[in-house]
Amino acid sequence: MTDQTDARVVAAVDAETAIFARQIADQVASFLLALRAIASEADPGRGISLLLLEVSQVLLAGARLGAQRDFTPREQFQPDVGPDADLDEMRLRLADMLGSVDTYSFVFDPYDPEVVVSQLSDDLTSIAADLDNGLRHYNTGDVAEALWWWQFSYVSSWGNLGGAVLNALLTVVAHDRLDADADLDAEQVAAANEILGAGEEPPG
Repeated sequence: MTDQTDARVVAAVDAETAIFARQIADQVASFLLALRAIASEADPGRGISLLLLEVSQVLLAGARLGAQRDFTPREQFQPDVGPDADLDEMRLRLADMLGSVDTYSFVFDPYDPEVVVSQLSDDLTSIAADLDNGLRHYNTGDVAEALWWWQFSYVSSWGNLGGAVLNALLTVVAHDRLDADADLDAEQVAAANEILGAGEEPPG
């Protein structure tokens, strides 16, 4: 980020909010870079463990946003920050890497339980799209819009998806580490073990 952008950010909000926004922006940027790198490396055994870590960390940023006062946008409609990021190639790479464990199910609203079937690759890409939109606002110096969007989309969308993705990834790791009983059938358990085993070095 340029010094000019930093100056506009500081001018738009108070110093404490500017520091908070910078911390969230750094976490978001780190997540987006890591997600692209994991997809590019296409190493299932290492990739699933890294995804578990990265999703956990970005959910911490979301929880911090959720605990803050409500942020409000400057305008009724979002300012134009250009075309959305092209994330389709990343999504396809993630789907290929995850293979048989890409499809999973979760309950979106525990107070109105309905099982949703989805794909980890789609949901990770959706999370990335929401985060990237806020980051583009932040990088133009519109910190108020960025904070509002990150907070709103966390509560309405990517926070819930992130929690579901995290639970699914943890389930895959649990099957590999603990051979735990869960709601995956034998074929999916075997797929999880095979994927995570692919990243292990053979014994010397």
